[in-house]
Amino acid sequence: MNFGIDRRNFVLASSAALAADGPVRAGIIGAGGRGRFLTGEFKEIGVQMAAVCDVYEPNLKAGLAAASTGAVAYGDYRKLLEDKSIPVVVVATPDHWHAQMVIDAVHAGKDVYVEKPLAHTIAEGDRIIAAVRETKRIVQVGMQRRSSELFQEAHQQMKGGDLGDIRLINSWWYNHQASIRNEPLTGKLDWKQWQGSSPAHPEEAKRFFNWYYYWDYSGGLMVGQAAHMIDVFHWFMGSQYPSAVTTAGGKANLQGVEIPETTTICLEYPENYFAVFTVGYKAMRYAPVNDQMAQFHGSKARFDLGREGYSLYREDPKAIELKPTVEKKLPGSFGPATRAHIRNFLACIKTRQQPNAPVEAGQATNIALCMAMESLRKGVRVRFNPATRWMEA
Repeated sequence: MNFGIDRRNFVLASSAALAADGPVRAGIIGAGGRGRFLTGEFKEIGVQMAAVCDVYEPNLKAGLAAASTGAVAYGDYRKLLEDKSIPVVVVATPDHWHAQMVIDAVHAGKDVYVEKPLAHTIAEGDRIIAAVRETKRIVQVGMQRRSSELFQEAHQQMKGGDLGDIRLINSWWYNHQASIRNEPLTGKLDWKQWQGSSPAHPEEAKRFFNWYYYWDYSGGLMVGQAAHMIDVFHWFMGSQYPSAVTTAGGKANLQGVEIPETTTICLEYPENYFAVFTVGYKAMRYAPVNDQMAQFHGSKARFDLGREGYSLYREDPKAIELKPTVEKKLPGSFGPATRAHIRNFLACIKTRQQPNAPVEAGQATNIALCMAMESLRKGVRVRFNPATRWMEA
């Protein structure tokens, strides 16, 4: 889609706008809670949030209040992409819109920060990669652990920890969600645009506010939280994608939604290890320092990695209680990870080097997530065929 505008002129204008003196000008597409959070983080670093786009009027107003003074409002993201003075866009919409918005943005000459997961299908992720490589734009996927100083340090610690052969990763993310959002729409909503290419449904506030829990738009907390953890598996283990995935889930205990909040994903990797990830949002509430864990079980040692700490445990068959030989806990340290990820993105815009979480890394995780969704919906073990780029039961 070219919106009737010459792409070469767009790229030149966008590059000139980025190189000009003064702060980087960016626009946010999707001004819900996450979009407004990212708006604040980008502003904190010095970016001028010069445009806000949302299809829901209250979100648009709230987004403008969070953005820089004088930010321009848009109800259609394609109009925002026509603004040559904005070289950077942030995509924080529901998952089913990520692919088309990223593709349109890079073809409009923009560099993009897109929230995870990269896409909602494997084919969409492949299309994003093709568009990004064709246009040579910088795209950072919001898997911020890759820019976290603690996680980078943990990566080095694990690699130097002589764990032996790793054949199993146990991982979980526990917390509690009492209910979904049950509230009416309080302003204008462009429902047709919001649905996009997803199957048509009558306008419904519950579906709009709780899109996370409907298959047409996402894969629930299973996808939202696993996106972070599976990316860490790939990063720490040097993997690209699983060879097979099996997912189990109980009933949806949040009234009126499609996707259960409690699931377990078993991922089989060609490097000869299993990874098991469980998300349980009907557990008790935990502080962020304790709500998630990934245990890398080696034949000589175990490496535990949480949100805000890590520990290395050496083998000691006689020990009643294992004590870590290396340990670091930094409660509250995860907050700056998103800001570090944004800084890496902005630095790469200037150098044109690849960011910490490029689209290929995002697609590797997206493949695993799509396999998990397919497995849960069909109740089968799903394999990935790298030759056809498709899932097979």
